[in-house]
Amino acid sequence: MKRRKTTVAHVGNIAIGGDNPIRIQSMATTDTNDTEACVAQAKRIIDAGGELVRFTTQGNREAENMKNISARLKADGYNQPLVADVHFRSDVADVAARYCEKVRINPGNYVDPGRTFKHLEYTDEEYREELLKIERRLVPFINICKEHHTAVRIGVNHGSLSDRIMSRYGDTPAGIVESCMEFLRIFRREQFDEVVISIKASNPIVMVQSVRLLVKAMDAEDMHYPLHLGVTEAGEGEDGRIKSALGIGALLTEGIGDTIRVSLSEEPEAEIPVARKLVDLIEECTALRAEAEASIKDDTITLTVFCQDWETLQLKAAMAVGPLLIDRKAKKLIICNKFYEESRLVELADSILQAARIKFTKTEYISCPGCGRTLYNLQDTIRRIKAATSHLVGLKIAIMGCIVNGPGEMADADYGYVGAARGKVSLYRKKECVEKNIPEEQAVERLLQLIEADASAAARPRR
Repeated sequence: MKRRKTTVAHVGNIAIGGDNPIRIQSMATTDTNDTEACVAQAKRIIDAGGELVRFTTQGNREAENMKNISARLKADGYNQPLVADVHFRSDVADVAARYCEKVRINPGNYVDPGRTFKHLEYTDEEYREELLKIERRLVPFINICKEHHTAVRIGVNHGSLSDRIMSRYGDTPAGIVESCMEFLRIFRREQFDEVVISIKASNPIVMVQSVRLLVKAMDAEDMHYPLHLGVTEAGEGEDGRIKSALGIGALLTEGIGDTIRVSLSEEPEAEIPVARKLVDLIEECTALRAEAEASIKDDTITLTVFCQDWETLQLKAAMAVGPLLIDRKAKKLIICNKFYEESRLVELADSILQAARIKFTKTEYISCPGCGRTLYNLQDTIRRIKAATSHLVGLKIAIMGCIVNGPGEMADADYGYVGAARGKVSLYRKKECVEKNIPEEQAVERLLQLIEADASAAARPRR
């Protein structure tokens, strides 16, 4: 399998893109003001094999503390690059660029206000003025990055596209790509090439289609920047692994991708071995994909996988057939493996088909991996919600730690549970917030009451 050729972005002491290895990374879930906790968790991520560690920097205080975190890690012999994650506050990006090897900025909220799902009308001249606003704010940041030799990730999230982009391009891969290209053109004009690009979505289909379209758009403008891959809000356990393998794996087997992060609602160090397996399985799954495609008959893929380890089997199967299901070359899947019972293999096939949005056989959960912005106990909440709702086949429930991607990434969910403030939760019915600032200890029960009330209303006969 030939990997797509890209330019190289230098991030501290590692290089991303070109002929360099595919880099593995994760994101801390600790409060960025808590130096001790951040250092301890970063060490666990690095010891597990993480090559970059990202921290959320909501404000200048968090951005400033990255200097202390970095110093402590380096003093203990941990020299892996640190990445600051910035949303809503472009001034924070300016501070973080002085202390971190890389800064992630989100085009959806770097200059544009947070997404409200409002339709906005612009003349062409007004739209150009909006782009000039971005340029006026972005150029000083680029100059700081040049001065401090700081790399940048332009990180577009499907869940946080601006109302401006949504109004002109709709909720489409084309809009996602243009959100990225607007920023990328400015970086190129400013002759700054230490750039990595990511386009993420909780829906693996949208993620894959958007990244493929981005590659075409960059090629058309003679841009060849390295790509960071991930399925955001993938969830935890088997579902999180399958969604990630389906989306990330589909692109890796096409030669696309230079660094990856598997976003699991688990401890961040648990993401690293899963990501490593995906990279290690590229060649094998590329061959399996060809065999699976040759097996298609009557709209059915028959995939034979010789593997005794269950997690590896999950990843191999999803990674091998992902591109075929995403492109709808088949809509049914049979997995053959001599080490596991047929019933378990059928369940695995159904899970892969659900991740590909072809066949729904269980409740769909969209849950973020958590970070320093998370406003409640995420993992415990996910367990409680799953225990109470797992019988609701076909229902989509989003469990989001904060508002950064919350309302947007869960836009196609039936219900959303979103951190609104410390210990406070807001509930959504699709895009509509129906209950605000519920005390955390009451929020799961209130979510269940909302679901049950809607089900009862739907069941009542119309008059």
